Amino acid sequence: MNTEMIGIIATFLITLILAFPLGKYIAKVFKGERTVTDFLLPFERLIYRFCGIDPNKEMNWKQHIIALLSINMIWFVYALFVLLFQGNLPLNPDGNPNMTPDLAFNTDISFLVNCNLQHYSGETGATYLSQMIVITFLQFVTAATGIAAVVVLFRAFAGKTTEKLGNFFVYFTQTLTRILIPLAIVIATLLAFNGTPNSFAGKDSLVTVQGDSVQVSRGPAAAMIAIKHLGTNGGGWYGANSCHPLENPNYFTNMLEMFAQVVLPIALVFAMGFFIQRRKLAYVIFGVMTLGMLTFMIPNIISETAGNPAIANMHIADAAAMEGKEVRLGVTASAYWQVVTTIISTGSINSMHDSAMPMSGAMMLLGMMTNCFYGGVGVGILNYFVFLIIAVFISGLMVGRTPEFMGRKIEAREMKIASLIALLHPFIILAGTALSSYILVHFPDAGWAVKPSAWLNNPGSHGFSEMLYEYTSSAANNGSGFEGLSDNNIFWNVSTGFVLILGRYLPIIGPVAIAGLQASKKYIPEAGGTLKTDTATFGIMTYAVIMIVAALAFFPALTLGPLAEFFNLK
Repeated sequence: MNTEMIGIIATFLITLILAFPLGKYIAKVFKGERTVTDFLLPFERLIYRFCGIDPNKEMNWKQHIIALLSINMIWFVYALFVLLFQGNLPLNPDGNPNMTPDLAFNTDISFLVNCNLQHYSGETGATYLSQMIVITFLQFVTAATGIAAVVVLFRAFAGKTTEKLGNFFVYFTQTLTRILIPLAIVIATLLAFNGTPNSFAGKDSLVTVQGDSVQVSRGPAAAMIAIKHLGTNGGGWYGANSCHPLENPNYFTNMLEMFAQVVLPIALVFAMGFFIQRRKLAYVIFGVMTLGMLTFMIPNIISETAGNPAIANMHIADAAAMEGKEVRLGVTASAYWQVVTTIISTGSINSMHDSAMPMSGAMMLLGMMTNCFYGGVGVGILNYFVFLIIAVFISGLMVGRTPEFMGRKIEAREMKIASLIALLHPFIILAGTALSSYILVHFPDAGWAVKPSAWLNNPGSHGFSEMLYEYTSSAANNGSGFEGLSDNNIFWNVSTGFVLILGRYLPIIGPVAIAGLQASKKYIPEAGGTLKTDTATFGIMTYAVIMIVAALAFFPALTLGPLAEFFNLK
């Protein structure tokens, strides 16, 4: 086993070891039990009083959704204004211009939905002010939104029959004050001490090893980079994201950033087990999610370390796929990051995904297409819950038992919602890809700002993969991209903007609605004939449902893209 492999195994084990007590702490926070952060209570009460919130007023699932959508709409209007006029506002030492309306719309939606798809480069497309009060701000509050939504699901199954599921604004505030901000301070401090800029100074002139003088952007980057990973956001301060030597200075920061983007999604799985007092169920869910991660990671690492067969046939000693990789990080650490960032919907990068081997590209696409193996903070469990409900229903029919989950029957309403949400994800991805392909073929020279014929830097299968990846990343709230695509134009800014909206809010509304409907049903104690959902057998069933749905929905598109490219390698 080489040292690079030891590095990624150590990173995952450290993450897992710390995620367990963090999950226990998170459960205590939202259950209202005593924690070490109780000294923040007076500050939280001040926030509630200032905002006119009654923390003791409980909401049903509909009120939770209304609160979530209302506050998101306010953020949308606020962020759009700042982005449209950022060039005229303070803290712009490099003189960056205002965003165009279509780019501002896309950027606003992208960060509002926790996707962070960037059709601009951070050094030239945003100012220090917009990076802080829009980009960094949204990365905090959207992560808190996802966690607050999943706590509603926890509450729905924690007790017996009820319609009272806590207070959205309390969950949201506690997520910020007790979880995200403290962890972000620690991560940002470590990054700053390892070379990541965290000042308000403008560009600096540096001399490279070759003797060239280059202008390098600085700014308060460390604070944003910390929350971009902790909140599974992914938006980079720099255009190259964590490939940039200032955003990710060394191997320690690389491990730190990989840890940061994985720890909360895993911790929330354990938190669910502690919260609803079903630790065995949490272990099964964690096992399924880990199996899903390995399903994509093992082929990815093998593909990247084996490299291109054309180079291997030249009898080069190390034929690993180093194109688009950082020499200081290596192929294995890059391959690990590629899978982690796509299954978890972080979307940050430490290598260029467009340069990945075809099989690696397929694994990254599948990670976003399934979109529930760990997943983004909060929403990963919500997405998994949809497949869990489908698996319960199918399993119940197969063994002749009434479909039940945690003492509540799964009936027609829940199945309709779950089925619609499961089908929505492939629909918006494939419809968007089909539309862009149609325009590219039939209107290649349309008189737009960027002609469709100029969208792709790569022909054939890889070019198709670039378009498929863009919509997949948008629908999965991921944000990474096959950067061969010329995406900063009206078509891509607007079309992906609508995919971003549909891919974020409906998959939150659906599971929360199912949880609310289930919570209001009569609780039936488990008996000998009850279908057990906390067993390895049921876990395998859920894994099979997820993979079959993904295979049936996406295999034709993958065949036209990365798989066709793979079989054409020589």
